[in-house]
Amino acid sequence: MAMDPKERSAKTALKRKAVGEEELRLRVRPGTKQALAELMAWAKIEEQGEALTVMIHRLHELGPDRALPLLEVPRHEITVSPIVARKLELAYQRESLRIALCEEGN
Repeated sequence: MAMDPKERSAKTALKRKAVGEEELRLRVRPGTKQALAELMAWAKIEEQGEALTVMIHRLHELGPDRALPLLEVPRHEITVSPIVARKLELAYQRESLRIALCEEGN
């Protein structure tokens, strides 16, 4: 006799607990979802969980020296030209002077 859905769910839960399986949740933005979809298409993988698991294990196989550069979070570098820096400094000085004059008036 076939198991009903409740029995099947209970059996699956016991099996997952026995092997130490955990659910990890991941919220992503559209660009990340698109990148994952493309990776899955390239590898002909249909399940997102399978794709993520394979990627984690493959990255881990590289070891720390080769994996760490791939895990560096890209950061935007802001550089201010000398002209812009000077304009900001002048604006700061004007604002400081304005504040000082307002405090003297009170």
